[in-house]
Amino acid sequence: MKRIRPVFWKRFGRGLRSGKGAPRPRRTRRFWAMIAASLALGSAQVAQAQGSPTCHGHFPNPITDICWDCFFPLSIGGFDLWPSDKPDPSNPSLPVCLCGIRPGLSFGFWEPVRLIDVTTKPFCFPNLGGLTINPGMYVGNGHVSAPSQKGGNTQMSAQYQAHYYVYPLFYLLELLGDFICFESASFDLAYMTEIDPTWNDDTLAALVYPETVVFDFPLAQVACAADCVAATAALPLDQLFWCAGCNGSMYPMTGNIGNSDTMDQSMRLAAERMVFKMHRTALAWGTMGDQGLCGKYIMPIMRKQQYRLQMVNPVAATTGRYACQPPGGSTAVQLTSHTYPVVGEDVGYLLWRKRNCCAF
Repeated sequence: MKRIRPVFWKRFGRGLRSGKGAPRPRRTRRFWAMIAASLALGSAQVAQAQGSPTCHGHFPNPITDICWDCFFPLSIGGFDLWPSDKPDPSNPSLPVCLCGIRPGLSFGFWEPVRLIDVTTKPFCFPNLGGLTINPGMYVGNGHVSAPSQKGGNTQMSAQYQAHYYVYPLFYLLELLGDFICFESASFDLAYMTEIDPTWNDDTLAALVYPETVVFDFPLAQVACAADCVAATAALPLDQLFWCAGCNGSMYPMTGNIGNSDTMDQSMRLAAERMVFKMHRTALAWGTMGDQGLCGKYIMPIMRKQQYRLQMVNPVAATTGRYACQPPGGSTAVQLTSHTYPVVGEDVGYLLWRKRNCCAF
């Protein structure tokens, strides 16, 4: 029986033998493959954006959402001009100081300088009014898990993303604009963990920061109980720099929280790790003590006593002794929880920084 071939095959075969109708060059095929891949990726990103959770939050109101009592105590040297019930690290003892040939008085106060977002939703910015800015990157959603049984132990875990803003509130409000001690800078988004591969990977973080294997160890964590008591009662212990007091450990410097007791606790730990990481990468400097009188100085290991954290989203903590606690302070002493289901799970913090400054 005679074999019958399709018409197109005969044409194509003849074209190959004669050199006519040959397949298109490889570059053309690659071009159309790239176009197809781009269309597929774009469709996937659109589908992801349509199914992404809603971001919630509001821009902090500088009048109603700020704990203005956290500015105090105000001191000159070792003397408190305006005392406060909030714990304060030691100030330079002498009231007079000298920076080069410029004499002045040694002031001590607390300044609101940074904002921090903590959320399970990538590219969600609670402190920018709940804005979502997704550049087309897929990094996966975080979580806050319920108790689970693993290896015979009840375990709760969480995973967060965080953002770090430059927010020198006194300068932005033009309060005492000519006062040399206030930080002069514009509002800016300084750091996003979504583009930091070490924030989501504990192993990679340990390779970049090798001291993790020493301090993320059970024996090292036993000492954190003392830091928990000290940070809740007064000030944290700077000697135990790897401890985040009652909230856990500063290591690993990631958004993966293995001891998530409550959302208040685990989100606060993520914010504290963010500040710790900024110092470890030289993006945050020291401003307290005798060294800070004439300007900022390198502080690669964060002194926890230099900071206070105040929640401003979703519910601002504006009154009471524990409105702005130092890192490691217990969240159990708060009168009410500042997070709540669904629309209250995207959190923002205002970071207060201790400032010692030599000025007229």
